[in-house]
Amino acid sequence: SIKMDLLHSNGVLIIQHLQRDYRAYQDFLNFMSHVGDPRNIFSIYFPLWFQLNQVVGTKMIWVAVIGDWFNLIFKWILFGHRPYWWVQETMIYPNQSSPCLEQFPITCETGPGSPSGHAMGSSCVWYVMVTAALSYTVRWKDKLAVTLHRLTWSFLWSIFWIIQISVCISRVFIATHFPHQVILGVFAGILVAEAFEHTPAIQTASLRMYIKTNLFLFIFALGFYLSLKLLDIDLLWSVPKAKKWCANPDWINIDTTPFAGLVRNLGALFGLGLGINSEMFITSCKGKNSCKLSFRILCIAASLATLQLYNFVKIPTHTEYLFYFLSFFKSAAMPLTVVALVPYCVHSLMRTTEKKLN
Repeated sequence: SIKMDLLHSNGVLIIQHLQRDYRAYQDFLNFMSHVGDPRNIFSIYFPLWFQLNQVVGTKMIWVAVIGDWFNLIFKWILFGHRPYWWVQETMIYPNQSSPCLEQFPITCETGPGSPSGHAMGSSCVWYVMVTAALSYTVRWKDKLAVTLHRLTWSFLWSIFWIIQISVCISRVFIATHFPHQVILGVFAGILVAEAFEHTPAIQTASLRMYIKTNLFLFIFALGFYLSLKLLDIDLLWSVPKAKKWCANPDWINIDTTPFAGLVRNLGALFGLGLGINSEMFITSCKGKNSCKLSFRILCIAASLATLQLYNFVKIPTHTEYLFYFLSFFKSAAMPLTVVALVPYCVHSLMRTTEKKLN
């Protein structure tokens, strides 16, 4: 406990330093925090990659979902505090003179702080993207190509670490994480992504397999929560702390609670399984048009545009269980749209156009 208090107090000094000396970069750091938001995986990264390479896109969803599930379990085990409430409750500062940490609209996360979900989600997905891009260059054999591969390798991994460091700094800057929490998140995300580099079975998984995986993840998480609750250990202890110490009650969002993330990810995995095993996917993404660059570009553009419309669909938050229920189906609709609905519509449109030309 003493060592952890020392780690936290040193982390507070780093946060104060960042908030004081990096004020000019506030907009950039807030932007990088949004870049690391796990929800961007489903609305931006996945639509781009799935249409370019279905293997990579499928792996991306699995890595994101399993990584975030592990993040939830780790958060429940580690009981990590967040800086913006820890400084208000710790007794290590004399005469109640706790440091003043500035809060922002994205500061008031309600779940436990360790490891960082943003850092973990960002590192695992960017790891998948970088390794996928490098897999195209590693096959080059002649001397010039080998040199180009090495330059590409250095460039892409430099970009990877620049992004991860920027996301980590941004999360510390807004006082929602301590430095050790974001570092742990980055390396945990890399481990999850690397594990899926050696798990080819996800590419041929049936809908039944997707459903079984969803049930296992949900039952294990719920069982873990209820078991500890029977032992009088409340795994939602962080929610009242967030509500108590958040500078603005409007910044508290039910979407950041532990179960909200779980439901969102299970919905996305179910939607992917439903889409990949649908007739619409087989007809469009496995047909002759799937090899055409025009088909892929149209699918990417239509998918990104359609998914942005989902942002206008606001789920009511007055009833928590209704929010979780609707959130599951909204999350399932996103990959289903990318995998099946949009490609099928584009395929039908192209087929109709070809018939008219003939």
